[in-house]
Amino acid sequence: MSTPKKLKLGLIGGGPGSFIGAIHLNGALMDGMFELAAGAFSSNPEKSKLRGEELMLDPSRVYGSYDELFEKELLLPKSERIDVVVIVTPNNVHYDPTVKALQKGFHVVLDKPLTLNYEEAKSLYAIVKASNQRFLLTHTYSGYPMIKQAKQMIAEGKIGKVRKVYVEYPQGWLYKLLETEDNKQAQWRTDPKRNGLAGCMGDIGTHAFHMAEYVTGEKVSQICADLYIKIPGRPIDDDGVVLMRFENGASGVLMASQTDTGAENNLKVRIYGEKGGLEWQQEDNNTLLVRWPDGPDQVYRAGTGYLGSLAQENTRTPAGHPEGYVEAFANLYRNFARCIYADQAGQKPKEEWEDYPGVEDGIRGMAFIEHVLKSTVSELKWTPFTVEK
Repeated sequence: MSTPKKLKLGLIGGGPGSFIGAIHLNGALMDGMFELAAGAFSSNPEKSKLRGEELMLDPSRVYGSYDELFEKELLLPKSERIDVVVIVTPNNVHYDPTVKALQKGFHVVLDKPLTLNYEEAKSLYAIVKASNQRFLLTHTYSGYPMIKQAKQMIAEGKIGKVRKVYVEYPQGWLYKLLETEDNKQAQWRTDPKRNGLAGCMGDIGTHAFHMAEYVTGEKVSQICADLYIKIPGRPIDDDGVVLMRFENGASGVLMASQTDTGAENNLKVRIYGEKGGLEWQQEDNNTLLVRWPDGPDQVYRAGTGYLGSLAQENTRTPAGHPEGYVEAFANLYRNFARCIYADQAGQKPKEEWEDYPGVEDGIRGMAFIEHVLKSTVSELKWTPFTVEK
């Protein structure tokens, strides 16, 4: 497909020292489909200016606020202004810039979760659905090739009807009160006003929840949750466990913690069906383990010719050449760009390109947070999982 021009990005957030902002840029720019053209990198205009200098941007395209970015970009000829807004701010600054960007005609890439709370999520869901713009929510781990392979194998019935799902996300970086040590990441992620009322479960538990539904293709129908504050003095959860029941009758266990001392970031999923099982973990992300009851385990590897179309579409290098976290981001961005190009050409995108997380995933993630919080304080514990839109 011909690409008439690179898609111009406007970045909101991602100021000096930002982790996730840099990761987004690395992923977005990897395939040459995007270029960074403008940004409002911080609510502090001086910090925004500094980040613009670091990125060698035209100073006239570096703004002191996202409102200024929208106002001044729209004054530019359409061929020069940004096409896509990327939002990598704390959760309390997700809703407003996303709404304004969509209403002003920009496509949007938003770091998860969708919003600060469920009420905002329902409102944003309606706005995205009413919009003609593309919307990407970066549940990064769905971009890994071997996660795509697992999803396709399950969809094709290779392991039979799903019976059991285990998904765990252990981190250890909040094993102590880092938020009292001038750690900005810890400060906003443990602040309910900026992060939301669920701490660990909102931050990484939503990734685990999305993984459980994405790979299996099954929807959760009930949950039973327990949230914990392991480190005294912290206002919101830093650890939790959720039991899940799926619409097809499968059961599941979700564990997420940011106080598992020494743990890094090894998201892991195990899925067992009537015929076999699948296992994947981020620390060995190029491998998918397939288990059978009447034969030896099989090791599927990224970059090999025997993988399905979803994995092939999202693999970049031959077997034995490691692909990782940034490439998973890049896969989401590349599929997103391909869909925009197809729209511009009046063509229907390939099915594999449209396999990126969007507002449906986002509102289910916010519903997950809402129901986890309710279940934790409920005497009955088991809570029906419903999604209001």
